[in-house]
Amino acid sequence: MAAPPRAATASGAAGAAGAGGTARAGVGGGRRGAAGWAHRALGLLGAAHPAPAAAVSVLITALAAAWGRGPAGAALVALAVLTGQLSVGWSNDVIDLDRDLAADRRDKPLVTGALPARTVAVAAGCALALCVPLSLASGWRAGLAHLTGVAAAWAYNLGVKRTALSWLPYALGFALLPAFVTLGLPGHPAPPLWLLGAGALLGVGAHAANVLPDIDADLAAGVRGLPQRLGPRGARTLAAGALLTASVLLVLGPTSPPGAVGWAGLAVTGSLAVVVVLPLAPDAASRLPFLATLGLAGADVALLLLRGGSPG
Repeated sequence: MAAPPRAATASGAAGAAGAGGTARAGVGGGRRGAAGWAHRALGLLGAAHPAPAAAVSVLITALAAAWGRGPAGAALVALAVLTGQLSVGWSNDVIDLDRDLAADRRDKPLVTGALPARTVAVAAGCALALCVPLSLASGWRAGLAHLTGVAAAWAYNLGVKRTALSWLPYALGFALLPAFVTLGLPGHPAPPLWLLGAGALLGVGAHAANVLPDIDADLAAGVRGLPQRLGPRGARTLAAGALLTASVLLVLGPTSPPGAVGWAGLAVTGSLAVVVVLPLAPDAASRLPFLATLGLAGADVALLLLRGGSPG
């Protein structure tokens, strides 16, 4: 067989080299693409306010399991609550982008440029769209209760947080979460009043605690919700009073006797309320009231799980 011409050989070698270069570029591009997707995914996670979203989702799912929703029902509750919380968290970062940029909030992915606002806005819309059928899968009564709470949270993001009624979306949203669970049970029982009241007060306390570290910055940015109008001391008093009253309802509301656990929980929350309200620490430890408020809210959540073995 005759040898191929030299030119053809050179051309083939060049083609092989080009193919190899393209393959290497493809591998490198694939790696860069995978890294880019991972970077965007982490940015989306950070913009979703993952800690509160996970905490609320786990709490309500635990209540659903304790109250007899079964594995499938509890899974539906978990997905509905999670998608609702994600939509609220993502919408918050998109709506507050200008304010966060002005404050140079480097903890916000949209401020650092980790991903564009459009991406987060689309994610919020998709999460909200998924939340609707997932909520209604528990029945129209339960679905309506949950979607009303999600709508209240969106209203907070869209401007209610700048008014003296900033506490109302939190109160409504937290009260309707246990209602979402009970209305999805057989017979669609309405939640007892003590449970609705405890949920609403837990929401008000969570709202006041959430803004405690940022009151001065919020006021400078023109955000004048109820805790900001009350000032640091007033906001601490609001948080402590709401959370302590929620504790009383959670301990004394159910038909079963409080028992040692209930009375112990009430003693713990009462002590934490004192730490929140009274100036027991110097200015250098000014985060102590905030941390005590978080502890008080955590104790209320524990009481809700321990005393909420039955919604009746």
